[in-house]
Amino acid sequence: MSLTFNEEHEMFRQTVRRFVQTEIRPNIEEWEEARIFPAHTLFKKMGDLGLLGLTYPEAYGGGGVDYWYNAVMLEEIGRAGCGSVPMAVAVQTDMATPALAEHGSEELKRQFLAPAIAGDMVAAIAISEPDAGSDVAAIRTYARSDGDDYLINGSKMWITNGTQADYLTLLARTSDEHGYRGMSLIVVPTKTPGFSVSRKLEKMGNHASDTAILSFDDVRVPRRFRIGPQGMGFILQMQQFQKERLAAALMGVSGMEEAIQLTINYTRERHTFGKPLIDNQWIHFKIAELLTEVEALRQLTYHCVRMLVAEQDITKEVSMAKLKTGRLAREVADTCVQFHGGMGYVEEYPIARYYRDARLLSIGGGADEIMLGIIARYEGILPRRG
Repeated sequence: MSLTFNEEHEMFRQTVRRFVQTEIRPNIEEWEEARIFPAHTLFKKMGDLGLLGLTYPEAYGGGGVDYWYNAVMLEEIGRAGCGSVPMAVAVQTDMATPALAEHGSEELKRQFLAPAIAGDMVAAIAISEPDAGSDVAAIRTYARSDGDDYLINGSKMWITNGTQADYLTLLARTSDEHGYRGMSLIVVPTKTPGFSVSRKLEKMGNHASDTAILSFDDVRVPRRFRIGPQGMGFILQMQQFQKERLAAALMGVSGMEEAIQLTINYTRERHTFGKPLIDNQWIHFKIAELLTEVEALRQLTYHCVRMLVAEQDITKEVSMAKLKTGRLAREVADTCVQFHGGMGYVEEYPIARYYRDARLLSIGGGADEIMLGIIARYEGILPRRG
């Protein structure tokens, strides 16, 4: 069991880095302008390289390797030069499929997990609703039992890969119990009658990611498409959130590094008052400070990976990492734009895109305030109810 990266991990890193340099970065501008990227085409290429199911069993096409390989993949995808495509990849690898891999039936794994690992199917995770984002327990989409089937009615919002997904890992109510009880995770193929994409959302950033509102109108799926026991969906989803948040932190760290390096390069080349900008003490001191903060965060994410590999509860630590990622990314983005001056404010320089994309890190996958609440609860410092 690896406690850090070994030579094989680093060889794998070079493979992923080459893929990002040849298959993603050259297309970013086109995909961002189009407000979508070709998920099926890109994911198939990733599937052929074995990048979409590194930790999943070989029986379903996975790599059967430790999570450190997944950490390498996420770090390198995070260097893609945008937030949209890395987020979509992480949905496929660390959001829509973990519960399926761990708790799905053999039929579900063969029918949905294996094609997702191969890149033949695009997956999405459908949790949030128009009136229930961070408050997952407030979801209202309902899956009513009807013989051997579920009839699903409701809507989902903020769904990444939503217009291109072949199936959804859907959290829905399957009983009338209130709160977190009575929810189940269900695989819903998007070709099922009654399912529709209401519209694609226009966002401030992450433009190449198709984020959609989804509608369910008497969508009939077999009850055997449920992942795990009925009524356990909320708990299974909370377990999945930890991997989602770790993925966000791992990608966030490498994204910050990219932004800082862009700024170092720019301030070296840009001359004012007869000398490079970076010779200004405030600028190189501030960059040094940010690099220190990023390195500290990186070590926290690696600590989370070590705990995950050791099968320990990472909820508190990964909440800390996710919180720090969102807040530090905002500081990095703001500082880097400032050091670019006017050029940081124009779309022809990539730092403007980073500024827009990075803002989502404090919102998606659990807002900062949710992370703070989790940390406070684990430390026993929440106010007592009643």
